[in-house]
Amino acid sequence: MPSATNLICAALFSASIVSNAAGVHSGPRARWRAATEPELRKLIPARAPVIKENIETEFRTASGVTDGRGKFVAGVVMITAGYSAEGKYSHFFITQAALKIGSMLLQPGEYVFGYQRINNDSIRVSFYRASSGEAVGTVDAHVNRKGSMVRSLLISPPIDGRATIQVGRFLFEYKLAD
Repeated sequence: MPSATNLICAALFSASIVSNAAGVHSGPRARWRAATEPELRKLIPARAPVIKENIETEFRTASGVTDGRGKFVAGVVMITAGYSAEGKYSHFFITQAALKIGSMLLQPGEYVFGYQRINNDSIRVSFYRASSGEAVGTVDAHVNRKGSMVRSLLISPPIDGRATIQVGRFLFEYKLAD
């Protein structure tokens, strides 16, 4: 006949197996990748709706990533000359996943951002809601020391939930929040 200690150990071991199998596993994680040109063409508007204006976008600067399941994070440079956004916003940004950028939490939606130089090594990027122009927050971007390529916009796919956005020669990090 098994001892009480053996029975208790067997029961605890069985309970730990059952609890690990009961809902802790959430299925395979989405694998983010760069969005293709056709995917970006469907997502990026030719004219970005910013407050009460529709500002032309420059598609050749578009960049984005997708989880392959219908969620995208993408952006594009806007041609703001002659619009009220001139000097305040430079990029249109769409996220279909909640993102953490610096201390900001961007819920899925449409945003615009612009930037100002702080010094030779950093810029301050300011995000606003595209529909209202309401300020959301700022993040400091620093010179990309790992590469010398200058990009109008480059959104990298998240790896383990973390990634970067490059504006010119400056980078800032974003994290998936969901």
